Amino acid sequence: MKQLRRTLLVSAAALMCAATVHAQGNKEPLKFGLAMPLTGSQALFGADQAKAAQWAVQDINAKGGVQGRPLEMVLLDTQADPRLGINAVNRLINVDKVPVFITAWSAVVKAVAPIANRSKVLELSVGANSPEIAKLGEYVYTTYPLADVDVRAQAKYARETLKKSTAAVLYIHNDSGVEGARIYRDAFAEAGGKVVAYEAYDTQATDYTGALLKVRSANPDIIHIQGLVSDLPQVVAQLRQLGLKQPISTYSAGYNPKVIEQLGAAAEGLLVSALAPSAEQNAGVAKFVERWQQTEKRVPNGLPYTQYLYDAPYLVAQLYDHLLKTKQPLTGANMKKALTDIGKIELPMTGTLEITKDHRVNKPVYLYQVKGGKFEAVATVK
Repeated sequence: MKQLRRTLLVSAAALMCAATVHAQGNKEPLKFGLAMPLTGSQALFGADQAKAAQWAVQDINAKGGVQGRPLEMVLLDTQADPRLGINAVNRLINVDKVPVFITAWSAVVKAVAPIANRSKVLELSVGANSPEIAKLGEYVYTTYPLADVDVRAQAKYARETLKKSTAAVLYIHNDSGVEGARIYRDAFAEAGGKVVAYEAYDTQATDYTGALLKVRSANPDIIHIQGLVSDLPQVVAQLRQLGLKQPISTYSAGYNPKVIEQLGAAAEGLLVSALAPSAEQNAGVAKFVERWQQTEKRVPNGLPYTQYLYDAPYLVAQLYDHLLKTKQPLTGANMKKALTDIGKIELPMTGTLEITKDHRVNKPVYLYQVKGGKFEAVATVK
């Protein structure tokens, strides 16, 4: 059934792209790949991100595509599983012949990096935050700030602005959790604080009592959780059930209405970060949210992530546009070169993109706190 559902989802995306190609005079389309979790534990977020990218392709093509040629997105399911990610990327490169593909979830980004480097196809990580992504090779770039941007900002804010002297760090035992937790621990210590508890929990866990009791015993001033959107509400709920009343912070995975919906009153005071401007800060984002309300009757799961995924096809379109104008072959090597040659790129939902020589991007960090059941902006860290 899962395989059937994946096939139907991918087929629907292919039919949508095919219809667009036909409408634009059957000109040869400009292909790119998108490999995201459409089913499985992360589908709630991956499917919304894929939808945002599909909307962007529609919007680009509605305005004439790229120099009259339609943009075509080949969408495949990874279930956030590295093995399925490898299968998807091999198909995108060897069957669909794309010169550039987009993916996310740190474990998948890492697993497919050797394929991108070996095949000389540009891999764009959009949404994963493991700092190791910047070191995965010549053909791997991120358009999303890595954990050492927003997690470091969280630690500094807790120590320097909130004046918290001690912290506990809880983290899921996977690539993203381990590396993000280390960054918070080190940044908090560098700012003069002390980490009094540093506890991991298993990716398949549903009961976190053992780690949480150690945190309670340490009695920190603030608790930072470096987990996934799927486990964060349960960890916070169990913390509160055990009587821990300290402020809780987490990274951008927590900036999600589902977290408030699931936690209710337990979400009050939760400090989260976001790496994209809000509807109040960008009129385009306001229209984007309104579009979700009109078509889906809700806001997207993980709004900032969907903003980056909406922008991703616009980035690909600009790379293609650069190569067509300069009459260069549409290869992965030239895609990579175009990414650095263009320099600053303006994108509709997330603003200016400037990729550094060390394969990173820098963005402002927007900090929010849950107050009265809503996220309220409390600070911007640049």
